[in-house]
Amino acid sequence: MPDLPHLFRPLTLRGVTLRNRIAMSPMCQYSSTDGFTDAWHLVHLAARAVGGAGLIITEAAAVLPEGRISPQDLGVWDDRHVEGLARVAQQIRAAGAVAGIQLAHAGRKASVARPWDGGRQLALTEGGWTTVGPSVEPFHALDRAPEALTLEGISAVRDAFVAATRRALEAGFELIEVHAAHGYLLHEFLSPLSNHRTDAYGGSFDNRTRLLRETVQAVRAGMPEALPLLVRLSATDWAEGGWDADQTVKISAELRTLGVDLIDCSSGGLTRAQQIPDAPGYQVPFAARVRREAGILSGAVGRITEPSQAEAILAAGEADLILLGRELLRDPYWAMHAAKALGAPALWPGQYARAAT
Repeated sequence: MPDLPHLFRPLTLRGVTLRNRIAMSPMCQYSSTDGFTDAWHLVHLAARAVGGAGLIITEAAAVLPEGRISPQDLGVWDDRHVEGLARVAQQIRAAGAVAGIQLAHAGRKASVARPWDGGRQLALTEGGWTTVGPSVEPFHALDRAPEALTLEGISAVRDAFVAATRRALEAGFELIEVHAAHGYLLHEFLSPLSNHRTDAYGGSFDNRTRLLRETVQAVRAGMPEALPLLVRLSATDWAEGGWDADQTVKISAELRTLGVDLIDCSSGGLTRAQQIPDAPGYQVPFAARVRREAGILSGAVGRITEPSQAEAILAAGEADLILLGRELLRDPYWAMHAAKALGAPALWPGQYARAAT
């Protein structure tokens, strides 16, 4: 549809078509009990779908209880979670958006209090738990050391992602995103700053990326051919000696051959030594490199706030999808306002049409 602004051109991923290039980035809400959805999730996610976004991706849903960031994280490790997730997915679809879910394991960054409760690691006596990682180094020097996963533990994590995929599909989600960013478990295996293993899952690039590749391959095998699979990567650790953009391009090309359809390009979160620049669109160059050099669709995220900014990124061929986080928290109707600003057809649902002019 060449007459439409790039931001409002549909995007087809396998057999699923997004009505526009605006996606809600996964953002933890820390509002679950034992991993179950409640009214907050229903209202929060459905509101952004009503607001016109083309894709709504849930917050990180833990594939194992010990994979939660906090005790209040969303979960998909139990068949009982499916019913509540299905209500959420149905409401997103009913509002015209594609329903996506992010599957995650927090690794050594698990077992912490909610941000508004301080965000510190929880003691075992106050509801915390023993964390796991590729190695025994904690994220913070004052944290309990994680347990290094055994080979059996690694297999269990991979199997948990597959089981979580099955539950997500049963709940009616049309898109799966594997979370391999922000210092959580799969990212911990990727980075030489957190992975000090000497077995088949540590050392070389091929070994450090093995768990991600195996997980993606297993998840893809459990999905219908018509449904898309995304992976979120931290394109760089922003720290010397860590995971970087060159490695991101290399693994992105390999993930494409394994059936991944789009790389969601974020960054950071692995080490407290990171030095992240604070500038609008600071992660867009990573999405552009992945798209250009790895031959796979990419999503841009981070400090994208204005419709004209998002449009320019797409028009320049730097990304295929714009993921919005905090801006959609501030304004659930950002897509409607962007359509007006860019001269695209109105996205107002019939129930709200009286407010469109």
